[in-house]
Amino acid sequence: MRQPMTQQVETSRVAAYPASPLQFSRRQFLTSALATGALVSQPFAVVQGRQPPAQAVPLPPEIEPLVRVLENTPRERLLEEVGQRVRQGLDYRPLLAALLLAGVRNIQPRPVGFKFHAVMVVYSVHLASQSAPASDRWLPIFWALDYFKRAQAADESQGDWTMGPVDTANIPPARQVRQAFIKSMESWDEAAADTAIAGLARTAKPQESFDLLCRYGARDFRDIGHKAIFVANAWRTLTAIGWAHAEPVLRSLAYALLAHGGNDDAGLRSFQRNQRLAASIRTDWQSGHMQAAAVTDLLQTLRQVSPDDASDAVVEQLNRGVVPQSIWDALFNAAAELMMRQPGIMALHAVTTTNALHMAFRTATDDSTRRLLLLQNAAFIPMFRGRPKTQPATAIDQMEPGELAQTGASAIDEIFADIARHPDRAARKTLAYLQRQQPPQAFMDAARRELVRKGSNAHDYKFTSAVLEDYAHVSPAWRDRYLAASIFNLHGSEHAGNPLVERIRAALKG
Repeated sequence: MRQPMTQQVETSRVAAYPASPLQFSRRQFLTSALATGALVSQPFAVVQGRQPPAQAVPLPPEIEPLVRVLENTPRERLLEEVGQRVRQGLDYRPLLAALLLAGVRNIQPRPVGFKFHAVMVVYSVHLASQSAPASDRWLPIFWALDYFKRAQAADESQGDWTMGPVDTANIPPARQVRQAFIKSMESWDEAAADTAIAGLARTAKPQESFDLLCRYGARDFRDIGHKAIFVANAWRTLTAIGWAHAEPVLRSLAYALLAHGGNDDAGLRSFQRNQRLAASIRTDWQSGHMQAAAVTDLLQTLRQVSPDDASDAVVEQLNRGVVPQSIWDALFNAAAELMMRQPGIMALHAVTTTNALHMAFRTATDDSTRRLLLLQNAAFIPMFRGRPKTQPATAIDQMEPGELAQTGASAIDEIFADIARHPDRAARKTLAYLQRQQPPQAFMDAARRELVRKGSNAHDYKFTSAVLEDYAHVSPAWRDRYLAASIFNLHGSEHAGNPLVERIRAALKG
């Protein structure tokens, strides 16, 4: 299947990295990574080999050559090819943009997961790169380059999907594009949605597009939260690389959000119900009081009730004056508790989906959308949990700190030595470390260091980036427990390293 686009791009250039890419400063890295409009700092010859099909969506001439390098270079040579270009001055930000665009042009976003993680993980990789030690800052994006090649090969073996040009003749006029997009999404009309989202990318303000997309990202539970994750991560990556790249990314996103095969979906039914329920929340719902008892009560509710009952409980708390932050404290910790109770793919996505929906809640400007996102997140937690259980073996609000023999940096070493074999013990030691008022940043730095040196799949990056980001979004009274519970899916010092790391370092040194 081929999907459509055209776009105009504004570009500017930023200073290239020093010739030794392992020794630039944090200031240099962030300036280059976030400067507006940078694409390429030098011309690039296109690697000979497979050319984009004639029906493939064209990209602007400033970025097309670099995207073609990623598409056409064989996997066994790509890291060395890009490493040489980095040494010659290729900046981080155009590489990030090319990685995202190569993914959306070459990888079918259905199902929203599996091979398409090569696209959805790009923002998590970006976060890891920004926060990594200077010696490790290229490791995440180079890992993602290799991951893209794996996904590209998988897509080719499954039919070789390619995004095609947009049907420009059917793009609605600017004055009609918003309503056309809403109509197409409500009717699950793929062709109409494709032209409408292209029109939004060309004529609407970015915030207007996001306010629409984040509602549809939370509309159903198909693909276990990946739709919401794609919305959040696409938006955040575009914020880093520039909205000029939005059109093909948003077209991929709209196509993903319209995936609806299979049986009737409980999440969609909750969405329809929560649209009505949101109207019953008090007008001044964003004001109120922090209430520790409300968090504990909602945690207990989320352990046992149905999705509908979970949404009802949130409305009841809001209407009696509980501030939304207390609701989010319960949702974050309920997701984290699932990692303690039943580590696995569902619990992991409870955490990453809550991260995405909370990001959408913070970013959306429409009041009704923000209410709906909060209620949908509450409904999703029981869906991730599965069959109700009478009582968890481990309750996050009852977890006791463990015995931690060391202090300071040695305490972190002690914790990370336990993660691989004794995650429960490591979690309790982490709680003890944090409750001693030890610096959480040192713990998070260690977690990122282990991630970029040992992470080997998209979930490693998505989960770790979500947890370390959301630590700051949980109230002080609850954030230590949230971070301690994350231990069950972090890498420790006893985990095996990723052999790709040495190849990346060699490629960067030349």
